[in-house]
Amino acid sequence: EEDFEVIDKKQLPDAAELRNEEKAKPEEARWSAPILSLAKKASENLALSYGSALKSASLVGLVSKPGSSDSPAKTNTRCHTMEERANLMNMMKLSIKILIQSALSLGRTLDSDFPPLQQFFVVLEHCLKHGLKVKKTFIGQNKSFFGPLELVEKLCPEASDIATSVKNLPELKTAVGRGRAWLYLALMQKKLADYLKVLLDHKHLLSEFYEPDALMMEEEGAVIVGLLVGLNVIDANLCLKGEDLDSQVGVIDFSLYLKETQDSDGKQDGGITAVLDQKHYVEELNRHLSCTVADLQNKIDCLEKTNSKLQEELAAATDRIGSLQEEQQQLKQQNELIRERSEKSVEVTKEDTKVELDTYKQSRQGLDEMYSDVWKQLKEEKKIRLELEKELELQIGMKTEMEIAMKLLEKDTHEKQDTLVALRQQLEEVKAINLQMFHKSQNAECSLQQKTEAISSFEGKTNEMMSSMKQMEERLQQAEKARQAAEERCNKMKQELAGKLDSCRQQMAQLDSKCSVLEKELKSEKEQRQTLQKELHQEKDATTLLKTELQQMEGLKKELRKLQDEKQQLKKVREEQEQALQEMGLHLSQSKLKMEDIKEVNKALKGHTWLKDDEATHCKQCKKEFSISRRKHHCRNCGDIFCNTCSSNELALPSYPKPVRVCDNCHTLLLQQCSSNSS
Repeated sequence: EEDFEVIDKKQLPDAAELRNEEKAKPEEARWSAPILSLAKKASENLALSYGSALKSASLVGLVSKPGSSDSPAKTNTRCHTMEERANLMNMMKLSIKILIQSALSLGRTLDSDFPPLQQFFVVLEHCLKHGLKVKKTFIGQNKSFFGPLELVEKLCPEASDIATSVKNLPELKTAVGRGRAWLYLALMQKKLADYLKVLLDHKHLLSEFYEPDALMMEEEGAVIVGLLVGLNVIDANLCLKGEDLDSQVGVIDFSLYLKETQDSDGKQDGGITAVLDQKHYVEELNRHLSCTVADLQNKIDCLEKTNSKLQEELAAATDRIGSLQEEQQQLKQQNELIRERSEKSVEVTKEDTKVELDTYKQSRQGLDEMYSDVWKQLKEEKKIRLELEKELELQIGMKTEMEIAMKLLEKDTHEKQDTLVALRQQLEEVKAINLQMFHKSQNAECSLQQKTEAISSFEGKTNEMMSSMKQMEERLQQAEKARQAAEERCNKMKQELAGKLDSCRQQMAQLDSKCSVLEKELKSEKEQRQTLQKELHQEKDATTLLKTELQQMEGLKKELRKLQDEKQQLKKVREEQEQALQEMGLHLSQSKLKMEDIKEVNKALKGHTWLKDDEATHCKQCKKEFSISRRKHHCRNCGDIFCNTCSSNELALPSYPKPVRVCDNCHTLLLQQCSSNSS
């Protein structure tokens, strides 16, 4: 159903046929021996991969056995898909190898008309089309590899420029053309391998577009992504305007990998040396890449260790949090005990106030009875009113005494108001003490002792307040007794004096009004006392809640600081890794451009060897003996041992990414070579 050809072992020539052809044309085909050897290796690899695929299929149970229950059609389809994957992977290896070799021999910048580059894109397109699911739409069936490539924009924001530029091209009308343009732009950016690796890391998203046995869903896809990293050596200059990417037919041309190109006889030896130099260059690149991979693995191990340490610290923090929660529960229990005690004391005070109210009601009933008796006596004394007119002067004196008594009562009320003001001041002092307790809550053990002392002081103050209230009530009782005495005196005087019943009634009305005022004041004072007690309890509860919240906030602040420190450390590690990768990329690009200079330096310095520390006792240049103060230093270029003064120079060498120590002779020699090359 797919529109690409599958490589079969029968389509490629055997090794014997190639040997016969070499014997038939020995003189003309000497220069093309490396390409033919690569073709031979490719054919052998294809045959081996075909055999290994069959073996693995038989081991897993894909190939039909006499005792297996799978149908032969299923086993044939599985074997067929495995052969397709193996053939496509080997074909991709061949196309990448020939593309790199031809690019290094002709030049690092390639155009879109370069045949190996065109064949590479064809093979890559076949790899991406392998195992694609067919999507049914209103127009018909749609099967294009541009769908999974669109996911890269969501997973990697750096690919948004490619997606926008592809969408803005007016010549592209089909999804196949957009996918080809996307591959061209990714190769020009040298990020094709990175983008495909991002796709392979999210296989759960690729399962929407590919079958389970597709090449991109198996291990062959990861192998192909690893091979695509080598294409970062090549610089591609591809022009998308004017090319008809929609109507191109993607057919693999196998003759390109077995074709004998003709060239002049004078360049035969130069081509072989160029191929060998390119091989050495690729090997050196692989060695540098392996070193960088080892460094990155070490960094990953360090990060894993730090993660384990952080996990241990988290476990310790959780243990601490548990212990703090237990302490919090203990404090809550203590607070509950204190609340129970305070509630009991409040209940006792309530009972006392109830008893006082009962006594007050009883006394009021007695007063009412006395008042009724007085009225009866007044009716009897109306008859004797004329006789008591002579004693008005004495009654006036009694009035003055009554005014004095009323003044005394007013003084008592003022004293009660003063006591209320003092109580309010005490409340403000209590609030100030609460604030001080809030500020001193950071010291855990000392604060507990201070809390207990403060609570005891609060209880003492409440006792003092209760005693003051009792004193006020005693004063009230005394005032009531004085009033009763005054009333008795009035009764006596009324028995004696019947002439001033009207004035006495007015005075009694005034006294009743004053008594009602005093009762209202008593009620208001009792209500204020209850409100003050409620405010005390509320402030105590608020202090306990604030203390617990403070402890929780301190723990959260510590955890936030720890997490922020860990975040900063991880950011530093990530920045260092990114800087190291950037430096490696710069070094690789510089090493590619300076390869010829490095080869000449290596040719000039082939005879140098790395001298051991035990073999040198004197500096090679100044001939001074080494000691504790004069230490040994290796020259990273020639390998000999010098002192610090004779090897204080630093230069960037091809085998080291950063400037390293070099002796004076090597320093001058390398500077001369660099100046001659630049001129």
